[in-house]
Amino acid sequence: MDGNEHAAALRWYLIQCKPRQDARALENLQRQDFVCYRPVRVVERSREGGARGGDDALFPGYLFIRLNRATDNWRAINSTRGVHRIVRFDAFPVPVPDDLIDSIRARLASPLAWEPYLKPGDRVRIADGAFMQTEAIFLADDGDQRVVLLLNILQTEQRLSFPAASIRKIL
Repeated sequence: MDGNEHAAALRWYLIQCKPRQDARALENLQRQDFVCYRPVRVVERSREGGARGGDDALFPGYLFIRLNRATDNWRAINSTRGVHRIVRFDAFPVPVPDDLIDSIRARLASPLAWEPYLKPGDRVRIADGAFMQTEAIFLADDGDQRVVLLLNILQTEQRLSFPAASIRKIL
């Protein structure tokens, strides 16, 4: 097989890591000369004593690995420290399309890609639940999938937490 045929046989696959061991798995796989990709973005986190930067994994607990299904040693992957398993459907690992990896890389390279969807002070409408169709003011994110809103209930302003998926920005 010449170099072009070998390159054509390379595909991306998904690795599930052990809890909180993404970086360890990445390092150990790269030491074995595997080509891996762990999409991260740099974020500012405020802590007591000032703001600190850090990496925020786009897919916590997972990373991508580029393999040739016919020639690479897949058994070494499962015994690598930090790796839980190769993600499979039925008995076979399913390749991840190259264009998906390319679009993730392009999105991470764009400085405008991570503009927050909602900024403090934005007007929003609650789309489901007991407060459906109620307007509120977005205050902050409250974890991965919740937001804090300011609502006017019975002439009193209340701060309440809602699922982020139930909020729609009013344009």
